[in-house]
Amino acid sequence: MDGSAPEVRLTVVLGIGNLLLSDDGIGIHVTEALSRDAPELPLNIRDGGTIGLSLLAEIDPEAELIAVDAMELHAAPGTLRVFKGADMDRQLTGTKRSAHEVALADLMQAADLAGCGPRRRALVAIQPETTTWGLTPTPAVAAAIPQAVQAVRDLLEEWRNER
Repeated sequence: MDGSAPEVRLTVVLGIGNLLLSDDGIGIHVTEALSRDAPELPLNIRDGGTIGLSLLAEIDPEAELIAVDAMELHAAPGTLRVFKGADMDRQLTGTKRSAHEVALADLMQAADLAGCGPRRRALVAIQPETTTWGLTPTPAVAAAIPQAVQAVRDLLEEWRNER
């Protein structure tokens, strides 16, 4: 063993949501924008849909995880907040608005119990306006997509500088 830092694997970006429920699908819209607009980024972009424990295989203790999801932030529609590490954990233990918020918390707890929790993790959360039937996000939430893409880029840069 040479004492060097372990190699960091690709960062997993997990877009969460249901594309049939308007703003609820924002996590998927953001990961699609990342795939299209930033193909050079060292990412493993995954459509987490409405999430489930089957995604446990995507969690790697040597990698980093960024989840992107619509979440009740008690803010104006389209408001974006980033929660890192323990702040993400605290956010996921609060009151849940959707089944996938519960499932993301369950996924992270299962990863910790299995000893495969990511060494770095963050949640990019966007306040929805509506989660009723609809194939596109509302204008305020759609306007947050470029901000969310930039938030992922900023996290990658921050983590790269910490290595």
